[in-house]
Amino acid sequence: MSLQAKSASFDWHFPNIPNHRAQDDETEGETAPQADVLVAEPEVAKPPMYAVVMYNDNYTPMEFVVYVLQSEFRHNVDTAVQIMLTIHNTSKGIAGIYPKDIAETKAKKVNSLAHREGYPLLTQIEPHQGE
Repeated sequence: MSLQAKSASFDWHFPNIPNHRAQDDETEGETAPQADVLVAEPEVAKPPMYAVVMYNDNYTPMEFVVYVLQSEFRHNVDTAVQIMLTIHNTSKGIAGIYPKDIAETKAKKVNSLAHREGYPLLTQIEPHQGE
């Protein structure tokens, strides 16, 4: 039996009523039961965010940290200096907050750049609990 032949004798909306009977019922003035379908908006959750954290050391120049904050995290000079001072004074600071894959990529790129330049600057990611 072909797909068209099956669909002609069977309506999936009314699995127990052949198609021709459902049509006959409608023409007699009675309405066949109808299935109500509610379409819900898909729930899209925000991805978990991660902070890219830079740690202080006694060897990486402050100018290099400011450069990295500007070039890799797109901070302006004033913000980059403020973050660098936070890192210097409190032993660590947040360079940026991103979804996990972006945060990992930025941390690896900064660590690689610092290593190439001969600095021990350490950057890692950690889950961010804020907004």
